Formats: sequence, structure tokens, C-alpha cells
Amino acid sequence: MTAPHIDVRTPDGRRRLGIDPGDGSLPVSEVLRLHGLPLNTRCGGRGSCGGCEIELLSGHLCRADGSRMSAGGRTRIKTCQVRLGPESVELAVPARSLLRHEPAILAEFRLNIPWGHDPLGPSGRYGAAVDLGTTTVALLLCDLESGSVVGQASAFNAQIQFGEDVITRIQRCNGSPEALGQLQRAVACETLAPLLSEACAGAGVDPADVGVMTVAGNTTMLHLLAGVDPTPMGIHPFRPAFLGHRVHPPRDLGLKFGKEGAQVHLLPGPSAYVGSDLAAGLVATGMIYDEGPSLLIDVGTNGEIIAKVGDRLLGCATAAGPAFEGAGLTSGMRATRGAIERIRLGGDPFSVELGLIGGSGPPQGICGSAYVDFLWEARRLGFLQANGRFDPALGSRAPENVESDSYGRRLRLTPSGSPNPAWISELDISRLLQAKAAIAAGTAILLALVGKAPSDIKSVYLAGGFGFHLSLEHAIGCGLLAGFREEQIQVVGNTSLGGAFLALNDQSLLEEMAGAARRMETVELNLQPGFEDAYIDNLILA
Repeated sequence: MTAPHIDVRTPDGRRRLGIDPGDGSLPVSEVLRLHGLPLNTRCGGRGSCGGCEIELLSGHLCRADGSRMSAGGRTRIKTCQVRLGPESVELAVPARSLLRHEPAILAEFRLNIPWGHDPLGPSGRYGAAVDLGTTTVALLLCDLESGSVVGQASAFNAQIQFGEDVITRIQRCNGSPEALGQLQRAVACETLAPLLSEACAGAGVDPADVGVMTVAGNTTMLHLLAGVDPTPMGIHPFRPAFLGHRVHPPRDLGLKFGKEGAQVHLLPGPSAYVGSDLAAGLVATGMIYDEGPSLLIDVGTNGEIIAKVGDRLLGCATAAGPAFEGAGLTSGMRATRGAIERIRLGGDPFSVELGLIGGSGPPQGICGSAYVDFLWEARRLGFLQANGRFDPALGSRAPENVESDSYGRRLRLTPSGSPNPAWISELDISRLLQAKAAIAAGTAILLALVGKAPSDIKSVYLAGGFGFHLSLEHAIGCGLLAGFREEQIQVVGNTSLGGAFLALNDQSLLEEMAGAARRMETVELNLQPGFEDAYIDNLILA
């Protein structure tokens, strides 16, 4: 009798993998990784993305509850959510699910609408779609004849060296054309140009054949890319120099691609602090066509929120700060390899279970999704009081892990003697609660303005890289998404990039973005009478 095995079909051919003892206890994604075929588990194995999807051609797989999934129907299965049974199986793995395509950015956003084939580019076979973020930049290279993605690249925004957030970068430009030039070169020459070169090289495409680029981002980032002084956005009444759709020759921005007639399109946005990244998200999620009531929430350095009820659109930005990106926290770091991305606590006896990005090696620090886990877990177990202070009894429950510093107490999550110990302090928790309160209060104000409660909302579209990796249970439990239910929330990933991709391939959707941006009512939260009270109310843990 033939021993149980896995037959795997990939675009490169077939492979047969023997099933080892113990494989049945592991997710199929982990089994494939151990056998030299890692998949694109971008969400850390939570099942919130489609990066590791396969098709089951024959045999059965087992869900966590013990029920079996049978072959047939061409159903895509998330391998991180199923396990092997005792018999052989045959799997088909699409190219986008293979780790060698990482970051498989298309797996990181969800498009809820169909689109036509009417690309923007007046010249060149290829086009690029860009999400220009304050911290990170992602680029897709597309074949405009087919609408397919042929290359990708992503990196940190080189402007980081001049400040973590948009306010710092705006202030740097104040009265300094030299600083404006530095920031413009950092994003164009040091970030976008290398990303486009990398994507073209990987796809075997000559940059001269790239005829168009679409860029979605917050309003400050688009000003800096265009070399336009953003200083007026740093003081009331926060007036940007432009909000509408703009077209530039690449050379005017310091970019070198395409032939005569090549274009860079800066996508339209609603206001100084609700940018084209959110307008792009309105289209990518389909929210623009949704009667609602619905919300689009992008949790980042600047938390941006849009509410839609019927034809009415309201948007706001709230200064969550960079805490959820790890900035200013004792052991905080961005979500990169080696970061602690998951935390599970035990209370009797005290225990800590950590999950790392990359899966192994010593922890390098703690990223935002793990901090949200901690707020929920520590409050649930009574380690944290409602005000964010550690319970006085925690020292006796975990005497080897608790110590005092000049700002109060702190808790060590890594074992004693770890080369790079990871701590969470009461000061860290205070900063996290401020970020949480800013998002929750902004959401509460928009809901009040449209006369809705969280239970009334049909869909909450949770956008952005941070939201992509969150535990929804913990985000709700700690009050970041207070009052919502998991079934209301749709994790949609990088909708800014999704909208840029759509505008590139179907120019009619660019008009939809522009129309949404023009009719959106921008809410200045600091002028809303209930905002301060809502913010204070959300500084506690329920």
C-alpha cells in the first residue's frame, strides 16, 4: 500500500511530499513550509487574508472543529485553517499563493467591485499603481493589455529619516525650500524610482515601456511628491494647495520611465487630512455604491474614518499617533521579521505565549497587533485595571516578570536572561490607550452625526496593514472597535493600493473617486462639542 502523501501542483510542475508523523496536528500551510514549499501566509495564519489559498483536487482536509472538507467545486481553501487527514490528498497551488511572490500585494487588498478594461495610459504597454504611505510604499506593475499584475515591490518611505509623521514633515518644510526638496527627492528618487526598477527587473519589463503611474496617498504625501509646499496644512484652517486629480510628466517629479507622453496621476482626495488613499478605498471596497450605513476605518499613524448613509459621506482624521506602529514604546517596533505579533497570556500560573513574524528566532520587539492582544488579554485576566495601571497583585502573581521604573511598573514578556527582553510598561499602556481612544472617539462622533449606533452599521470596512493583522475579537474587546460585532467587520487590506490599481485599469473609476471626494463632508473633530468627552470616556479599558 502506498504511504500517505501530498501531490502538489504548482505553475512550475508537480511535487510529491511524504506525510510525516505529526503532520496531522499542523496547519497544511505549516506542513508545506516544512517540506520546502512555503506559502504566502501574510496574515500570520489567522485566516484573514487569501494569501495561502489552494484548491483541493482530491481527498479530504479537516477543519479545526473536526469536520471534513471534500474535493470538488473548485473552492479555494485557506491552508492555515485546515489540517491533513489520514489519507493522501492532491492540491493545486496558484502562483500568487507561493512565498516567492511575497509580498503578494493583490492578496493584501480585497476588491468588492467589478471593473472594466479602459486603462489610463496613453502610451506604453505597462502601468504602475502606487500606495504612497507615510511609513511604507507599495507598487504594483500591471500589463495594461490584460489588466494583470506582472510585478511588485514595497519598501519603507525614505522620508522616515526626516520624521515619523506628516506633521513633523510639514513643519520641516516651513520656510525651507531646501527641506521641501529633500523630502521630494526622498520619496521620488529614493523610494519610488527604486521600487519601479525592482518591479520592472523582476518582470523583465523595460521601464521605457511603462507609460503611466497612479498614486494614492494622504494629501501631505502627494504634496511632497509633487514638490508643493504643504506648510498651510499644518495650521488652521488646514488648506492644501490642491485636492483634485493632477497629472505630471515623470521627469518633473524626478522619475525616469516611459517615453514621450508618459504620465503620473495623483489621485483626488477630499481634504487636508482625509486623502486620496481613503477616496481610493471608497471605490475598492464598493462602499461608494453601498447604501449603508457603513464605515471605512483605516487605523494608522493618522486614523481616518468615513461614514456613509445613503448618499451622505462624512470623513474625519484623528491623531492616533504612531503608537500602533511601535513608536515611542519601550519595546515597540514596526511589523517586520522578528517582531512579536501575537500575545497570549495565562493567569494561573502566569504564562506568556508569543508569536513572531517569521515564525522563529529571538524576539526583536513588539508590533501593533500584539499590543492590542495584550490590552485585551491583560484586562481579561485582571492584570490591568480599567485605568491601564497594573493590578497591585500582579507582582505576587508574576514576581520574576514585574519590576518598577521611574514611570511606574513594567512587565517582561520574554524569559529571564533573554538577549533582547521585551517589556510593556504602564507608560506604554497609557500611550496605547490614547491611540485607541482617538480612533474610538472619532468613530463615535461620526456615528452620532449620522444618527447611528454601532449595532446599526451594516458593514465596517477595516483597511490598512495594521487592521489586516488585528485579532478582531481583541480589537473589539479592548475598545478600539467598541460596540461592533465581528460579523459586521470586513478586513479589506490595502484599499489605497486597490483603488490605485482600479484607477489605472479603468479610468471611469477615477471619476467615481473624484466625485466622492468632492461631495464628502469633512468633520474637524476638535470643533465637535462631544469629542473631548468621547475621547476621555475611551481612555479606559472596559
